[in-house]
Amino acid sequence: MNGAESLVRTLVNGGVEVCFANPGTSEMHFVAALDRVEGMRCVLGLFEGVVTGAADGYFRMKGTPASTLLHLGPGLANGLANLHNAKKAHSGVINIVGQHATHHIAHNAPLTSDIEGLARPMSDWIRTSPSARSVAADGAAAIAAARGAPPQIATLILPADTAWNEAEGSAKVPEDKPRSFDPQAVETAARILHREGSSTLLLVAGSSLGERGLALAERIAGKSGCAVLGETCHQRMARGRSRFYVGRVPYAVDHAIETLKGFKHIILVESNNPVAFFAYPNKPSYLKAEDCEVHRLTNWGEQSVEALEALALAIGATPKDVKLQRLDELVKPTGPLTLAAIAQAIACAIPENAIVADESITTGRGFFPPTAAAPPHDWLQDMGGAIGYSTPVATGAAVACPNRKVFCMVGDGSAMYTFQSLWTQAREGLDVVTIVFANRNYNILRGEFDNVGAGKPGKRARDMLGIDRPTIDFVALAKGLGVPGCAVQTADEFNKALAEAVQSSGPCLIEVPI
Repeated sequence: MNGAESLVRTLVNGGVEVCFANPGTSEMHFVAALDRVEGMRCVLGLFEGVVTGAADGYFRMKGTPASTLLHLGPGLANGLANLHNAKKAHSGVINIVGQHATHHIAHNAPLTSDIEGLARPMSDWIRTSPSARSVAADGAAAIAAARGAPPQIATLILPADTAWNEAEGSAKVPEDKPRSFDPQAVETAARILHREGSSTLLLVAGSSLGERGLALAERIAGKSGCAVLGETCHQRMARGRSRFYVGRVPYAVDHAIETLKGFKHIILVESNNPVAFFAYPNKPSYLKAEDCEVHRLTNWGEQSVEALEALALAIGATPKDVKLQRLDELVKPTGPLTLAAIAQAIACAIPENAIVADESITTGRGFFPPTAAAPPHDWLQDMGGAIGYSTPVATGAAVACPNRKVFCMVGDGSAMYTFQSLWTQAREGLDVVTIVFANRNYNILRGEFDNVGAGKPGKRARDMLGIDRPTIDFVALAKGLGVPGCAVQTADEFNKALAEAVQSSGPCLIEVPI
């Protein structure tokens, strides 16, 4: 057994079932080992940003880490943007990155680079295997880090000779050590809710956005009178009828400040102190009121659902305290494709138990209220802000949950970063509906140009903000990657296209002009 095979056996025995890969020469012994070892599904991506983003989506839905296989430093570098998003989402990912053979590194061949230096900003755990006999133990340590509390990005660098030289066998993964929660934090939160519940915000994220956590938050809000919000973006949220509808801290600074200004206390459940995405002239970085006190109930990786159960018990909250929520009525739209019509059409089309990967950015800011009335589903968003997130995450989510329909909502500018995802979807037969909102602009940037006070854009600036020369034909691009598609012009056509997509299986694309 060589080092590569010892690593693959360790991964499989450690519960790693999928490898999202874009390999090169240095990784060929690992590729060969995948042939010899049963139990690992191999999914090829045509760009490393697809590979790393798919691993993020897989973890969000499966709850266990997948492996990536990346080619040397440049391959890792190509995947860093979506590793950034995965890190912000606290997704567990195991990166296997090839390296030149140890005796070859000193010769500074064209692909030689500082792989550890490239990995460091986006990785919580990094190790370069020094020998074939250490590879299995290093792999076991990487698995332990990736599925830890909190989960981490683990990057294992595999020199070619450590892959081809003789090894001793696989290694056992250390037992997980779950983190509980701080009872004192629960007592503090209960005291605040007893005293000032109506002026308190429960800001929820992470595991507290699952169905059980939201039900507990709903009881706590009903008993105490506190408000409940999610962060602007979230890793995964349980949504739809019968589930507690939680709004979000608005993206726009002025709107967010207005939303948060009345709160004297904010209780953080895995969430961060609310902060603006960017700095703007004459506007604060923190979005809360200056005199608002912030208290932490749980950190990422702690048992937030159990903490919410303890908090509900401490304040005497029960299912009887739940207040009736009024949700938007679902009505299929007709006529022009307005933003409201698009939101209603999607809300009516989402099937039960669907997964929605949302990178609609500007178009989708109004999607939350109507889709709250859709059948129960999970909603995923980009927590790191690096665009090109949604098509890979939708791909990984579909691999993790093959019996669930996946909706991927993406703007045209974002779609062009990782559009190769559709090829992987076609090859693997993944059940993903990609909806591209084509406004022919980086519309988010046009708004930010105004927000930062950069003045009125001239011709050169407008050229940097528009993607309309030439117009991108997403239906043709999808067809070239093996995915059928259509473009719609009215709400009625959009309804029909969505209904057909839901009834069919396999990937498809719908282009929606804005």
